[in-house]
Amino acid sequence: MVIKLNIIIIILLFLANCSLNKVVKHHGVHNLEKKQLKLRINHSNKNDIGQLIGPPSTKSTFDNDVYIYIERKTSSAKLTKLGKKKLITNNVLVLEIDEKGILISKKFYNKEDMKKIEFNTDITQANFSKKSFINSFLQSLRQKIDDPLGKKRAKN
Repeated sequence: MVIKLNIIIIILLFLANCSLNKVVKHHGVHNLEKKQLKLRINHSNKNDIGQLIGPPSTKSTFDNDVYIYIERKTSSAKLTKLGKKKLITNNVLVLEIDEKGILISKKFYNKEDMKKIEFNTDITQANFSKKSFINSFLQSLRQKIDDPLGKKRAKN
């Protein structure tokens, strides 16, 4: 009788801790799609952007400032997927700001837009390897052993 009561209590504890609502993990700027609609090209400035959206996720400075904002929402998938995450929202906003601080370009990408982007699949080969690093290290070490004060190199 005591064993059955313990099993029932354990099962009730597990069920009490279960939630029927899915947990949604949010990363980045909340409601990015709605907020970006309030930004106007050639009218909004850095201060407007900062007040509306906040600091950028990534900032780049070349000829113009480029601010990149990210919004990502994930949730746990169905029980049959064994806890894998399901991507609900994946939004990226790219803002280009001129040297005067005025918004000159605005590009918004959602999850469907990102599926259309084609990435280059070419692989860049590295020009170094562990062997070449070791060889150059040993060669410089040999030079220091042969000429510790650097007098031979100074004469040449």
